[in-house]
Amino acid sequence: MAATPAPPQAPPKPTWDPRRQEPPFPWLRPTIRIRLTLLYGGMFLIAGILLLSIIYLLAAQAINTGNEPLFKIVNGNQLQVTSDNCPAIKDSSLTISQFNEAISACIDDQRRVALDDLLSRSLLALLGLAIIAFAFGYAMAGRVLSPLGRITRTARAVAGSDLSRRIELDGPDDELKELADTFDEMLERLQRAFTAQQRFVGNASHELRTPLAINRTLLEVHLSDPNAPMELQQLGKTLLATNERSEQLVEGLLLLARSDNQIVERKPVDLAEVAEQAVDQVHAEAAAKGVLIRGEQKPAVVQGNGVLLERIALNLVQNAVRYNIPEDGWVEVTTEIQHGQAVLVVSNTGPVVPAYEIDNLFEPFRRLRTERTGSDKGVGLGLSIVRSVVRAHGGHIAAQPREGGGLVMRVTLPV
Repeated sequence: MAATPAPPQAPPKPTWDPRRQEPPFPWLRPTIRIRLTLLYGGMFLIAGILLLSIIYLLAAQAINTGNEPLFKIVNGNQLQVTSDNCPAIKDSSLTISQFNEAISACIDDQRRVALDDLLSRSLLALLGLAIIAFAFGYAMAGRVLSPLGRITRTARAVAGSDLSRRIELDGPDDELKELADTFDEMLERLQRAFTAQQRFVGNASHELRTPLAINRTLLEVHLSDPNAPMELQQLGKTLLATNERSEQLVEGLLLLARSDNQIVERKPVDLAEVAEQAVDQVHAEAAAKGVLIRGEQKPAVVQGNGVLLERIALNLVQNAVRYNIPEDGWVEVTTEIQHGQAVLVVSNTGPVVPAYEIDNLFEPFRRLRTERTGSDKGVGLGLSIVRSVVRAHGGHIAAQPREGGGLVMRVTLPV
């Protein structure tokens, strides 16, 4: 049987390569520099033509006004001269030389008036044209550089963990389109890398769940045998604790991989209720350690995933209880609305935390003064999960050492 030929594939879209050779006539290419040069040069040329035309018309009007006769003969027998613009020549007792000087002074005065009028009108025309030129230049520059705004908005969306956004800029093949295409290619690679990483973590976590559940069941069955030797029971309890720790690690990895994605389905969630539930779950552990949990939870409704938001509060409260002082320790949990944002603050007493160690606390499998997990207090993913969930909700988490020991964890989420 003959093999079915594969359907023809569309040729790949040509991508920009920084190593490719430039075209033979790069100055013919409609680059952004040439476009801006033609745009602003043409606008300046048009403004200059308009300004010269206005000045020419004003000068012609001023010259025509200045050529009007300043005096006229009113009597042929006895010369009498009158002028509204030059009252000095009305005196009939003037000599010839005095009369000529008066006429010259009047002509100079009229020219000065005409030039002053021309200058004032030219300045007003120049001011008006400057305002118009700047307005059109601002509008045209915004139109030409609008792709930069589109690139900025896409980059801002990507910064919020939305790697599915693309610029897909249309238009001439200039520098801006090259930048947009290169940015889209980078986003495509980043999305593939992050998707592969999350898929690997998720698949590995799911695959590890089954054998861990089987091991836990077998250990519980053996521990339920009353005739088992004491050594075997002790070994079973140790293995069961190790298996439980491994299950917590797998669950943490799975939640961490899921929380790195952007939250698509959002519902109103009150942080006060989330904090109260977290306090109720940790209350027994806090009472066993002698830690007092206090604080006022005011309503603070946000849009997000209730399960993930509950994990934020639970992890923070658990860490605050477990990493506390042996005696007279306390944990304070508060929620409120501040400056249009929902705020969850978890403060606790505890060991002194250096400021330079704060960033390490949010790294997976990292703890204070240790590089790997080695404690029975957790698997080292609590704060990493908290940070990922907060980022997925578009929020921010900050840690600050307390005076005398302990930490202040402040979570800010948009309402």
